[in-house]
Amino acid sequence: MSLIHVRKKLLTLETIYHEGGPARADPILMGSIVAVVNNPYAGRYVEDLTELVEAAKVLAKELVPELLNAMGGAERIQAYGKGAIVGVNGELEHGAIWHEAGGWSMRANLPKAKSIVPTSKVVAAAGMRLPIPMHNIEAAYVRSHFSTMDVGVIDGPRPNECLYALVMSTGGRVHERLGGLRVDQISVGDGQR
Repeated sequence: MSLIHVRKKLLTLETIYHEGGPARADPILMGSIVAVVNNPYAGRYVEDLTELVEAAKVLAKELVPELLNAMGGAERIQAYGKGAIVGVNGELEHGAIWHEAGGWSMRANLPKAKSIVPTSKVVAAAGMRLPIPMHNIEAAYVRSHFSTMDVGVIDGPRPNECLYALVMSTGGRVHERLGGLRVDQISVGDGQR
C-alpha cells in the first residue's frame, strides 16, 4: 500500500498563439499535471524521507505518461520543469523529494533530455499559485526556452497535503527574440550547451 494517496489531479493545457505580436501558425503548447496528495509526515519531523521519495516515484511514473499523451507525445516536448507546494503543516524537504521523483521520471520518458529539470517549491496555504521555471530539455542554456508555467488549485494543498506538479512545453516563448544559444546550435551534448 502506498504511503501517499491522490485526492485530486489537474491536467491543464495552454495553446499560445501570440502575446500581442504576430500570431504563430504553429502555436506553443504548454501543459501541466498536478497531483494533490496527503502528506504522511505533516506535523512531525521524520529523519529518513526515503519511503516518501519512493512513493513519489510511483506517482510521477503515472503522471508523466498522462501529460505526454495530452501533449501529443514525447517527440514534441522541448522544455520542462517541476515544482511542489507543501501545506503549512509540512516542511520544504517534503517538496524537495520531488526533485528526484519528478525529474528522473520526466527524463526517462524523453529520449533527448539531458539538461537538469528546473524546479521551484514552497510551503504555503491552500490556493497558492506557483510559477514553475522551464528550460530546454537538451541544453539548459538555450535562452529562448527560459519560461514559466503557473500551477495551483484553489482548495489545496490543505495543511496536511502536498501538491506535486510537472510542466512541459512544445517550444520556447511565443515571441522570443533576445538571442543567445539557439536550439539548432546545441552541440556539446552535456545538458548545458
